[in-house]
Amino acid sequence: MAPGRTLFGTVPDRDYLGFWANETLRAREVAEFLDLDKRTVAKFSGVAPASVRFDQKIPKEVLERLTEIANICGLVAQFFGGDIRKTTLWFQTRNPLLGDISPRDMIRFGRYQKLRRFVMDALEENSVRADGGGEVDESQAAAPTS
Repeated sequence: MAPGRTLFGTVPDRDYLGFWANETLRAREVAEFLDLDKRTVAKFSGVAPASVRFDQKIPKEVLERLTEIANICGLVAQFFGGDIRKTTLWFQTRNPLLGDISPRDMIRFGRYQKLRRFVMDALEENSVRADGGGEVDESQAAAPTS
């Protein structure tokens, strides 16, 4: 893989899921996309459930976690060419390569960093294969192909 692809491949090339408006994260939309309630958001953000809010006074910790999660969602959406249905299905479907739990549940259990690494590795692997690094073995692919 070209070094530039690894360095700049950590963010999606555009806002496929509509999570950003006027360069501001629409945190509520991220939580709704993954069906995350305030209690779950509080748990993986390390804040009290009563302090979780999605307006201008969003706690810094909540904004940081949801920004990271929005980025993961955007990268997966990019892989699926912006297909929101496929992206949603991928996050909801149990995946044997993730210990037979869904990516959404990994996020709910606070394992979003592990999921991010998994997604980045899978994108890099798929990119290498697309560049002629070998045939894609669909049984080994991390994310379903379109």
